Amino acid sequence: MRLGERHVGGGLPGGTKGAVAPAPALEAILLSGPFHVALRAAIAARQLPLHRVQHHLERQGIKVGVTSLSYWQQGARRPQRAESMRAVRALEEILELPEESLIRLLDPVGGPAARRPASRSYRSLVAASSVVERLLAELGSPPDGGLHTVGHHERIRIGARRELLGTDSQHIVRAHRDGVDRYVAVHHGDPGCSPSEVAVDAVENCRTGRVRWDEGTGVLVAELLFDAHLRAGDTQLFRYGFEDGTAGASTEYARGFDFGGGQYALQVRFADAALPVSCHRFAQQSAAAPRGSRQELALNGRHRTVHVVEPQVRAGLLGIGWDWE
Repeated sequence: MRLGERHVGGGLPGGTKGAVAPAPALEAILLSGPFHVALRAAIAARQLPLHRVQHHLERQGIKVGVTSLSYWQQGARRPQRAESMRAVRALEEILELPEESLIRLLDPVGGPAARRPASRSYRSLVAASSVVERLLAELGSPPDGGLHTVGHHERIRIGARRELLGTDSQHIVRAHRDGVDRYVAVHHGDPGCSPSEVAVDAVENCRTGRVRWDEGTGVLVAELLFDAHLRAGDTQLFRYGFEDGTAGASTEYARGFDFGGGQYALQVRFADAALPVSCHRFAQQSAAAPRGSRQELALNGRHRTVHVVEPQVRAGLLGIGWDWE
């Protein structure tokens, strides 16, 4: 079990009647926020200097100074007054953005307290939560590592002895604050796992930092260091994995999400000599909650794989289970 998800613009607008679909990167920022990062990205995408933005606002009878616009996109101030909120709605039109895309980041339901989906504590997610918390504390890593997951594709390999051989993750994250330079990955092996023998592979766009583990629970945490400090709104695509093979027969693989949001794809590949008789998807709100959303999955016989794709994950557990003969 793995646990721990800590992730075009064109010419000048002239009274746009309908929003143009934003580029993928901008679209992702508009979904995750925060407001100042989304505004800065939208202005940059349309290649509009602030004095031109102010000019377009004035044409609609809205007076906002260049200084205020600058403060808004830097995060030094947030629009609050009625006239300022009117300006934000006008900016959605001027910058050719979908309706409510900026204003929702300022509303009570989409403001500072809701920029990240509600988190669940480790204790509600895994029985070994206290161990994970202790290991993270040793690394000085807070529960929120400053990153949102934009997309995560995880591949699992099951060996001929039905053991968890290893994992491979292609991960895309976005920083929601300045200065983030690492991601902390958590591996929770199957019963009998020896975490001291588990190898951490920093495959692409990252390198291995400090590693800590607990033999009693089979939990291992590892820093994956980036080569630069990310600014709020920056993305990082990196690849990493764990080589395990130290435990007995595996019957499921699950990932825990502290925060919702982002796409997650999980694929399990079985060895030729160890094919399950059935596979299923499952989800649960916490480790103590009953499992729900069970769905039978068809095994791809040619490639010996089974997978699930979750377009927008929720906080909790999501995984694939399988039955041997």
